[in-house]
Amino acid sequence: MSIKTQTAPDDLALFRNAPDSVTFRKLRKRLARATEEAVAAYGMAQPGHRPRWLVCLSGGKDSYTLLATLLDLRAQGRLTADLIACNLDQGQPGFPKDILPRWLDSLGIPRRIEYRDTYSTVIEKTKPGQTLCTLCSRLRRGNLYRIAREEKCDAIVLGHHQDDILETFFMNLFHGGRLETMPPKLLNEEGDLLVLRPLALFSEADIAKYAALMDFPIIPCTLCGNQEGLERKQVKAMLKAWETAHPGRKEKMARALATARPSHLLDPDLFDFSALHPSKP
Repeated sequence: MSIKTQTAPDDLALFRNAPDSVTFRKLRKRLARATEEAVAAYGMAQPGHRPRWLVCLSGGKDSYTLLATLLDLRAQGRLTADLIACNLDQGQPGFPKDILPRWLDSLGIPRRIEYRDTYSTVIEKTKPGQTLCTLCSRLRRGNLYRIAREEKCDAIVLGHHQDDILETFFMNLFHGGRLETMPPKLLNEEGDLLVLRPLALFSEADIAKYAALMDFPIIPCTLCGNQEGLERKQVKAMLKAWETAHPGRKEKMARALATARPSHLLDPDLFDFSALHPSKP
């Protein structure tokens, strides 16, 4: 385990070498606005309380963008929260252990690097042909909860974005037979930690542009990312085809997830259909 903290981090140090272009400034502003909107809309930061957040950093574009945007908002006085960047090294062969600690330390960002060899467990327990993601995710989440408790955090903060939420919705629809997705804010089963997704209103395409312009030291996933035939890959390809044929469709579907009408669905536990009766003249 490797821990480093700093009393007064310079939140804007991350942007000292950022591109000086209109394109980047507009993208940065739009991302910050969408993140601030999600934080407010879903009550992620309560007024009068300074939360302590464990910001989960995998080394991918999404988590780098998440951390950068939260630091950006905090530097502008639009977010009040203590942030700890956390990377869980799961023992994947070839994982470059030095990249994240060196990058975080160069910017003075408080961080915790934790090593837990969940990789061996996933490989051992997963049968041939099965996806590695389910067990890997469960083991990772359990360790992140533990770390958050040890760091006395209120929440773990994840880099899932609008596309992740849409993909999960369709995976549950097609394979689970239920209307469900990743919520922007979730209370864990024990009831002592929140799971927050501040990038819930932002698209993966714009996050990719932002990460490329910021030149983050991306670390690719060598575990599940190389598996073929994954359900999520299939759903991602389907959504990409829809968006190509009908630009703006993903945005409309995302809005639909935030505009549910229980009376126009089929769940009697969600809406009391038995109480509907015509009025008598």
